Amino acid sequence: MQLFIIISAIVVQVFLTVKKISPFISLLIVSILSGLMLGMKPGDLVKSIETGVGSTMGGLALIICLGAILGKILEESGAAEKIAVTLIKSFGEKNIQWAVLLTGFLIGIPLYYNAGFVILVPLVFMLAKKTGLPILYIAIPMAASLSTTHCFLPPHPGPVVLINAFKADVGKTLLYGICIAIPAVIIAGPLLGRQLKKISSLDVNLFGSTEATPKMLPNTLPSFVIALLPVILITLSVIAENFLSKSILQTVFLFFGNSTIALLLSVITAFGYFGVLQNIKMEIQMQWLGSAISGIAMILLIITAGGVFKQVLTDSGTGTYISSFSSKWNMPPLVFAWLVTALLRVMIGSATVAGITAAGVVAPLLAYHNISPELMVLAVGSGSVFGSHINDSGFWMFKEFFKLTLKQTFFSWTVMETTISIIGLIGVLLLDAII
Repeated sequence: MQLFIIISAIVVQVFLTVKKISPFISLLIVSILSGLMLGMKPGDLVKSIETGVGSTMGGLALIICLGAILGKILEESGAAEKIAVTLIKSFGEKNIQWAVLLTGFLIGIPLYYNAGFVILVPLVFMLAKKTGLPILYIAIPMAASLSTTHCFLPPHPGPVVLINAFKADVGKTLLYGICIAIPAVIIAGPLLGRQLKKISSLDVNLFGSTEATPKMLPNTLPSFVIALLPVILITLSVIAENFLSKSILQTVFLFFGNSTIALLLSVITAFGYFGVLQNIKMEIQMQWLGSAISGIAMILLIITAGGVFKQVLTDSGTGTYISSFSSKWNMPPLVFAWLVTALLRVMIGSATVAGITAAGVVAPLLAYHNISPELMVLAVGSGSVFGSHINDSGFWMFKEFFKLTLKQTFFSWTVMETTISIIGLIGVLLLDAII
């Protein structure tokens, strides 16, 4: 009966998503109906909802907001464009795929997928025009790197939500995620892009003239350093925790390497360099901040509702029941988590919503199996990009920007996303065997 209720809840969630109802509302509806059907008393259900909201937002709100602000500053100041132009000039035409891949990877760490995509698309068209190379030969490495950072690496909302849900360590998740992301992005990027050279888009002049409008861009070194500052600080804290003895120095590294503190310092540094030192009015800088927060408001609400669903499943006593399936089916928990998430991704479309929903279903596995919570984060993250198709906004962005047919989009974008997902799962299983 419990299995039927859980499956029904997921089916209802998929149905409401197909009907274009906001995932924020649909997840709350599904959570309440699931709790009642699972036998929770109304009073207990209300308490579970409040606990889910508090426990989810307590560990996420500041990280997601500060990450969005940092990305917006880099976008508005031209720092993201400076990073892209510098890397592409440095690598040269012969290694253009690797230049675009590294550009997307570096820009994808601090920026959300949509922002990074919009910034890099004009550069892809410019490169295609100047080199005469097929558009997908250049575009696939860019899209693969952005997608990989989106599903594997904090401070992106999906990984951060999963880190909070599974009580994982941010630093370890980041380091493990980079280890998996590198082979995933190479295989799904340049190697796949070379196989798609024969696919030609209908029109590569989407933006008309692809010559960039001359404007003053910030200096190269500060652009790179500030964009990567959160990663640097978090990495230093992991090194200090594992290789430094307990001392004041270790305490300092651990404090500044805390995700919230690292992002706050990065935001303050970015405002100082790209705003104050460039004589940008404070009013405009605060407009950047407001725009960044408004842009992720709905994401925060969806994440909150996902936390409620997870809490309801936990408090209703389904933990032991859910965790028993991986044993009954003789399926490793990490594979089970990937499979559940991949199925949700195919049905729902949104990678973030699929990951959030799966977190509520598979989180109980951690209590009954000796599994690394960091690898569970990455297993779910890998599953969340599987099989993107017509119910995913990213699918349509890629299709329309590059003027592809549906068939071409399936053979390029969908194959790329699925490749990242499968390589991610393989990487997770290899790390599980090693650590």
